Amino acid sequence: MADEIEVPEDPYPEIGRKLFAGRCDFVMGAAKLAQLPEMDRPEIAFAGRSNVGKSSLVNALTGRKTLAKTSNTPGRTQQLNYFDLGGRAYMVDMPGYGYAQAPVEQVRAWTYLVKSYLRGRASLARVFVLIDSRHGLKEVDREALDLLDQAATSYQIVLTKLDQLKLPEQAERIEQTAAALIRRPAAFPVVLATSSREGTGVADLRAAIARLIDERS
Repeated sequence: MADEIEVPEDPYPEIGRKLFAGRCDFVMGAAKLAQLPEMDRPEIAFAGRSNVGKSSLVNALTGRKTLAKTSNTPGRTQQLNYFDLGGRAYMVDMPGYGYAQAPVEQVRAWTYLVKSYLRGRASLARVFVLIDSRHGLKEVDREALDLLDQAATSYQIVLTKLDQLKLPEQAERIEQTAAALIRRPAAFPVVLATSSREGTGVADLRAAIARLIDERS
């Protein structure tokens, strides 16, 4: 009988755990391109509709309840918020799209900032686009993905609030979302599914980020 081939264990779940167990500090909020820090390390950005759970997921990733501010008011994040991840990378919390309780001119300024950031930030390794698993991809999400495709910016879908779906619905939502990405040129084909409340999928996201940082470093 032939010897069984031993498959090496994926090291990135443990690398990701150690990375996010270390230091992670808020650095700055940038409302203009001129305020962005030097492109001296990889950047991992988080985007999504207002109130999709971006701040909650950032807090779950780092194990810090108040690192990123959460709010029931859509449009709370009004700039590019930078977090230093152990000196190895920046995490960037982007303004929520789709709705914001702010003057039209201010929303227009945020939109210009985000588009310029996506097109001109060479250190941007990937944008994780958060989608509320209860609702799936909506038209405003598809418009955001179109923008990322046009900018040739690598992105990956992260489903949030998975705990609010029943098990059969969870699998169906993941499958539907993956199918919607097939013809999108800048989309990473693996859909991550998470629950900040229960911790589901958080280790997988940490591992994906750790792998990205290694690849870009």
